[in-house]
Amino acid sequence: MPETTLPTLTRKDLARRVAKLMGQPLYKSEPWVKAVVTALGDFLVEADPELRVELRDFGVFEVKKTRAKPQARNPRTNEVVFIPSRRKTHFKPSKRVRKILQTPLRELRYDIPDGSADEQLPREDGLVRGGHVAEDGSLRLL
Repeated sequence: MPETTLPTLTRKDLARRVAKLMGQPLYKSEPWVKAVVTALGDFLVEADPELRVELRDFGVFEVKKTRAKPQARNPRTNEVVFIPSRRKTHFKPSKRVRKILQTPLRELRYDIPDGSADEQLPREDGLVRGGHVAEDGSLRLL
């Protein structure tokens, strides 16, 4: 199976979207976007030891503790190794975002992966749950 490269959006792309939404030039939105992303990252790094950052209508970032794993195995050498407890990040999307992400690909007019069971379903166009597909192919949230 050939590897496909996923499109990657950067902080600059986010700044462009914010500038467009606010009707401002890019140079005005970039420092604000950078400050928000930096502040969010700082909150997660400084978590002592757990933290929950809730952004309404977007989702929740959490820093959680993991348990130590005294009997883990190295898959290459089959050697038993000890993995200490640590912190990990977790993101839980909001109900609105989750609803959009769970919309079937066919309703969004995307190609269905080969061998998928939903290839046999009839095609549905127009409104999708929680949003609408615009002429340019983007999903507009309602």
